Amino acid sequence: MAPVRRIPRERGGWWHAYVCPAHGLELDHGDPLSGVFPEGGARCARGCRVDTPEVRGAWTVLSHQAWARHARLLALRGDAPATLGILREYAALYRELAGDGHDGAQPWMLRGRLFHQALTDAIWAVNVADAVATLAERDTPGTDELLPLLDELERAALDAREVLVDRGDLASNYLTWLTAAGIGAGRAAALVRGTPWDGAKQWLDGPHGLYAHLRACVGGDGWQWEGSTYYHGFVLRAALLALRGSDPAALPADVASRLTGMIDALAVLATDGGVLPALNDGPYRRVPLALEWLELCALAGGFAVSPRLTAVASAARAEAGVADDGLDRELSGWFAGSPLPERSAPAPVTVFEDAGYAVVRAAGIHAALAFGPHGGSHGHRDKLALSLYGRLACWQPDPGQVPYGNREFRDHYVSTAAHPAFLVDGAEQAECAGRLLARDAVSVTADVSAAYEGVRAVRRIEAGRCHLVDVLTLTVEDGRARRLAGLVRPGVSLDVQVQPAGPVRTTWYGDAEVLHGWHTASAPVRPVTRPGPGPADDPQLTRTWVDFTAHGERLVLVSVYQAASQGPAVTDVALTDEGVVVEFADGTRSAHGTGA
Repeated sequence: MAPVRRIPRERGGWWHAYVCPAHGLELDHGDPLSGVFPEGGARCARGCRVDTPEVRGAWTVLSHQAWARHARLLALRGDAPATLGILREYAALYRELAGDGHDGAQPWMLRGRLFHQALTDAIWAVNVADAVATLAERDTPGTDELLPLLDELERAALDAREVLVDRGDLASNYLTWLTAAGIGAGRAAALVRGTPWDGAKQWLDGPHGLYAHLRACVGGDGWQWEGSTYYHGFVLRAALLALRGSDPAALPADVASRLTGMIDALAVLATDGGVLPALNDGPYRRVPLALEWLELCALAGGFAVSPRLTAVASAARAEAGVADDGLDRELSGWFAGSPLPERSAPAPVTVFEDAGYAVVRAAGIHAALAFGPHGGSHGHRDKLALSLYGRLACWQPDPGQVPYGNREFRDHYVSTAAHPAFLVDGAEQAECAGRLLARDAVSVTADVSAAYEGVRAVRRIEAGRCHLVDVLTLTVEDGRARRLAGLVRPGVSLDVQVQPAGPVRTTWYGDAEVLHGWHTASAPVRPVTRPGPGPADDPQLTRTWVDFTAHGERLVLVSVYQAASQGPAVTDVALTDEGVVVEFADGTRSAHGTGA
């Protein structure tokens, strides 16, 4: 007999607690639609079984969210009886919880009713409201039974929004989802009642509505203010969900521009194979995240033409694997009217000055330089970190972040040492911002002076004809000798070879994509090589870390990278008084500046 599948009857907790305390891995979800916590404890891929109240509460979050998504998908596919059955159960459960906030929420949390956080309630409510709206659009009998639930969901979203507004937190990513929940529930209720929706002043164009929120949280370069790939997509997805049935061309011009800017930022950040670097906080690789990217790509494609997001969707579908439920394929027609027209294709060098990122493309290499503001609670101490990707290979990725419930591993992935940045005396960088110094058609230069007192760092990245040149200059301004190090943090297997003379050689193995590196410096450096944790999807996978280390008042570290089979092979790299000289197997050479 097949097991009974039902919604959980318990409140959910905080999903970030669903992590192995020993290994830092997100625990296996099992069957979230079973409504029953995994027998014997939640499984860690390293063999642990974990069963604590916090982990049970986190699993219940995942189960409730899975059921809400399932209801939405059933509605879109026309299974009204099954959808109504789920929604009636939730209406009854929510009624039982009336008037009560979750008493298990941590003090810093904006408290929800069904979950620890009002944010989690809102994410769940968006799916529930969308399921009801789909049924109502098809004149499904019985949806009037759900009106008390919809009214309560809108009121809960409004109450939580008022708390944020009173705090002056109009740019919070929570606000996007609370707004999407309020709009979704209000519009669904209007559809059920057969009346026009009258919430535009409250939720869209009022002083605290969606438009004002997007103006507050999205910079002129298209990036959500925290500078996190994940939270950027998180906000964009909620905003596009909130605009169901809207005509993109009818939105206020500045709002449409911000949304298309957000879409363009992802299109530029993505590699040609659709890999999105996990800048700042956010999962490095996660199946539920892949499903979110699929949904976002479908919504974004309906709002504005962006062919590069097709590659992102393809990569996300491959990552999702058997978990792909096809929800994104049901979202055609989400917006009224036609998508906004395509913008220009990414240039070899693109700089996002507000977020403080530069993307440089060079002959099979996709590089991202981080120099901007810290990014609030989701920022990492990684100024002038340089991430390197191929089409699909993550040679030197931003490592991402584990679920927040594992404090020790979370602290590690925030740290300077976890990033391809720089260290002084082995200490952490301060939370700070760098600045853009120069840019042209093939290069970008940035610096930072506040990461370490008395030390200025400059990094210049240049796209060569068949290679990438990276020059990191560290200068101690008070004349004291310090321990200076440029960090190599691969996400793939790495070979390091010291030669009798000339540059240190590195070889990076990214499945079918291989990267070659040449490293030389202005002073004797030791390529201190040791094992370290890999990216945050599995902290137990060790990678070869290299710290190019010197003692002194100044270090210029030059790294030249070339993807395999791209042009004539590099044969030598030298740092001269005039700059960097790269020699090739065909007898030619190229010269490059240092930026300092």
